[in-house]
Amino acid sequence: MKTLELIKLNESGANNVVASLQQLLADFQVYYTNLRGFHWNIKGHDFFVLHSQFEKMYDDTAEKVDEIAERILMLGGTPANKFSDYLKVANINEVDKISNGEQALNNILQSISYLIGEERKILSIASQSGDEVTVSMMSDYLKEQEKLVWMLTAYNSK
Repeated sequence: MKTLELIKLNESGANNVVASLQQLLADFQVYYTNLRGFHWNIKGHDFFVLHSQFEKMYDDTAEKVDEIAERILMLGGTPANKFSDYLKVANINEVDKISNGEQALNNILQSISYLIGEERKILSIASQSGDEVTVSMMSDYLKEQEKLVWMLTAYNSK
């Protein structure tokens, strides 16, 4: 018996969710790599605060990457795992050698804003498919990211 039969989801709906999650996985992988670069390269007055914050953010993002990949597997898909494949489809762009805190924070806020938009789309697709687990997952991500946007915006304001 197939997993989808056991968890009471139809294949067509699950395939739509999987396709959306594959896109989200690619974007999160590029976002994760950017966060690592910010963590390694940050300089200046805010080094101690931002270096530590970027580490927390990439650790959280790594957990989300794993959750997304595992959800793809649960829904009968196979998560992409080559960075070259991620770069072909990701809508978040790689960045390089950003050491300025304000530039890094602006990039992070743009990336999170994009991810929030994609997660809202997935939430809708999953809801239409009766996939409450993916809906819950996206809701949890949105709750965390909306708070992070508020905190980073407050920190970055002058």
